[in-house]
Order: sequence, then C-alpha cells, then structure tokens
Amino acid sequence: MKYQLSIIIPILNEAETIENLLNHLLKNSSKENIAEIIIVDGRSTDGSQDIVSQFCATSKDPESSSGLMSQVKTVLLDSPKGRAKQMNTGFKIATGSILYFLHADSFPPKDFDQYIVNEVEKGNQAGCFRLQFDHRHWWLRLASWLTQFDWRACRGGDQSQFIAKTLFEDIGGFDENYIIYEDNILINELYKRKQFKVINKKLITSARRYKQHGIWKLQYHFWTIYVKKWFGASSNELYAYYKKHIA
Repeated sequence: MKYQLSIIIPILNEAETIENLLNHLLKNSSKENIAEIIIVDGRSTDGSQDIVSQFCATSKDPESSSGLMSQVKTVLLDSPKGRAKQMNTGFKIATGSILYFLHADSFPPKDFDQYIVNEVEKGNQAGCFRLQFDHRHWWLRLASWLTQFDWRACRGGDQSQFIAKTLFEDIGGFDENYIIYEDNILINELYKRKQFKVINKKLITSARRYKQHGIWKLQYHFWTIYVKKWFGASSNELYAYYKKHIA
C-alpha cells in the first residue's frame, strides 16, 4: 500500500507565518508522499486568505519559478472559527491515507513525511514529533527536552499530530465541543488505544505566546487548564478560563 499524507493546517490571522510554513513544508518533504496541503481558515481578518490564495494559485502554475510548488496540490477552505471545526473540515476533503495536523507556527523536521510514513508502515497509526521552542529560556528548553519521552503529560498540539485516516474516522474526529484542548482530547483517546508513537526528531515551534504573556504566567494557566480537565471541568469551563486569562 502506498501511504500519502494530507497535511491539514488550521489558521486564524497567521499572515506572519503561513507562507514561511508552506515553503518549509515543500522544501523539506517529497512530493510523492504528499497528497495535498489543506489550509482551513477560521475567517481571518489580517489578509491570511490572500497570502494562501496566492500560494494556491502558484502551486497550480506549471510555469512557477519554484518547481516544488507546481508539484503539490494546495487548497484553501473556509470554516467557522475553532480548531476542532477547522481540522474536521479539512479532513472531509482529505484524500491521503494519513492525516497530518499541523499548527501554523510549528515547523516539522526535514523529511518529516518519510518519518511518518515509516512509522505507519511499522504499524504505528498515530503519533507526533518531539518539540523544540525557538527560545533559549531554561524552562522552555527543559520542557522541550521532556517531549522526547512517551509520557502523556508531555503531549500537545504544538508537536503536530499524524494519524491514519481510518483510525481518525473510528474515533469520530476532533470533538467540536472543545474550543480549546481539542488536541488533548484526541491524544487521550489514542493513548487509551495504545496508539501513539513519539518520533525522536525535533519540530521547531514558536514561543510567541510565552513572550506575549510571560513564561511563568502562561505556564501556570496551561497547568491550571490541565488540572481543571483532570478534575472533570467541562469544555465550556475550560474555554471560559482560557478566554479570561490567555486569549
């Protein structure tokens, strides 16, 4: 069986990063492994759609100055805001046998596509990469180092998520009741099924939110959300806390 990735990227006001990410994906993967790149916009107001639309148009142009761009189908979809809704929207048109969900400020390693295909061929139907923040603060360096281990507490959406399409369908996709924490809900289900593999290659993710809020303040709020969920907080309660302290 020939495995291919459908890369699904939810965005909301990502004009500063999305073009860099798309170019990065094309430069660090093989077109044979990529079915398509699907960008799902949550109705941005910063011109993100224009940037992606231009990129999509270029990807269809055989005379493009970049040979890579003309080889990979790139699609822009519109969706109501909310990562779970956006990622499920992308899934509905995905043609690849492997879904690869990626945040707009996370840059996977060179040959990420082949690493993922290799794991699925071994029978590992889901997993992620280890993470490295683009910041030298000692806590973020420690947190990054810990993501190499197969510990549930060290998982998060910033590490990206690959999952076989059949398994994603069986689970029922992302739970759209969750405006935040949707990645963790899916990851919890995968750990229950003993279907999670951490690929020991570094994905680089932005520490921009830590810079914006302060490292310890933001980390405290993330821990609080995690503990609240542990003690049974509803999706609405988690979102209310997030909206008050982080958004």
